[in-house]
Amino acid sequence: MAKRDYYEVLGVGRDASEEEIKKAYRKLAMKYHPDRNPGDKEAEAKFKEAAEAYEVLSDPQKRARYDQMGHAGVEGMGHAGQGFQSMEEIFAQFGDLFGGRGSLFEELFGARRSGPEQGASLRVALEIPFREAVTGCSRTIDLRRNEICDTCRGSGAKPGTKPTGCPVCHGSGVVRQGQGFFIIQTTCPRCGGVGKVISAPCPDCHGEGMRERKATLRVDIPPGVEDGVTLRLQGEGEPSRHGGPRGDLYVVVHVTDDPFFQRDGDDLICQVPITYAQAVLGAEIRVPTIDGEATLRIPPGTQPGERLRMRGAGIPGRGGRRGDQIVVVQVLVPRKLSAEQRELIERLGRLEEEINEQRSFFERVKAMFRD
Repeated sequence: MAKRDYYEVLGVGRDASEEEIKKAYRKLAMKYHPDRNPGDKEAEAKFKEAAEAYEVLSDPQKRARYDQMGHAGVEGMGHAGQGFQSMEEIFAQFGDLFGGRGSLFEELFGARRSGPEQGASLRVALEIPFREAVTGCSRTIDLRRNEICDTCRGSGAKPGTKPTGCPVCHGSGVVRQGQGFFIIQTTCPRCGGVGKVISAPCPDCHGEGMRERKATLRVDIPPGVEDGVTLRLQGEGEPSRHGGPRGDLYVVVHVTDDPFFQRDGDDLICQVPITYAQAVLGAEIRVPTIDGEATLRIPPGTQPGERLRMRGAGIPGRGGRRGDQIVVVQVLVPRKLSAEQRELIERLGRLEEEINEQRSFFERVKAMFRD
């Protein structure tokens, strides 16, 4: 099924501001949130569709590519193209729009009861050279993340003691205020929504239940990755204090510019200088490629700025097919000439005058205006 236009999904114009896009997404997320539409698969699909649209239109780089090339321009950039697979991914990526992971929804509809809460997801940036982004590579990254405290095993309480039920919310984690139909449910200010309080905190983690630790992880960068793509390392975020799954680690890839190559989709573009003689007579030259050097045939009569295509020498794309390398020919004009070179060029000039190609060109132009 063809994807809907992202602007149409959010119900905004193509000139919408960043704030208008954010407001439209919040409105749709509230309308189609699973807690408000339990068991409604259509609402869940719209919820994910809105998140995918917001991911693209809220990012200036992705939005520019989408405006220029449509859905094809953002395929492979984060969740664009394949969408979000779970609600947890959406909460992890956009939870800050709602004051934390799903917190706005929890205040309005109550805490989610699908199981223990997932641990916090993390986000890091990784910079790689252009050529390694094309061929793919592996990187080792160091980060600091929270881990369950070894002393209290995540309870936050001093060994030998246990947390007790919160006296304000009576263990529910939420408090309700209001009368009649209008009742507002908010997170308990005493226990922070946990439902328990700690009278004797753990001396090592000070009641947090977690301690910061250094972690070293390997990240595999797939071939052809583009600048700004977000890679997801499932389960490499922080653990849950309440027995839920670990969060995820999102790695945002930044690709540095290359002095020789430029990228156009799956094609590589480069400029290669040739001599005047090679342009006129044709030649075979050696050209740098991502895989090393390769031979390129210059046809006789090649013009300055002409684009020559090297099939399959570009960037690996979807389905295993590689793009092409496009060589833009630059004809070199020497600034200094030897005596022999000058003599040859002057002889060539005299021959051209005899052929009178330039004069016949101007005569043809004049004839066009007379007609």
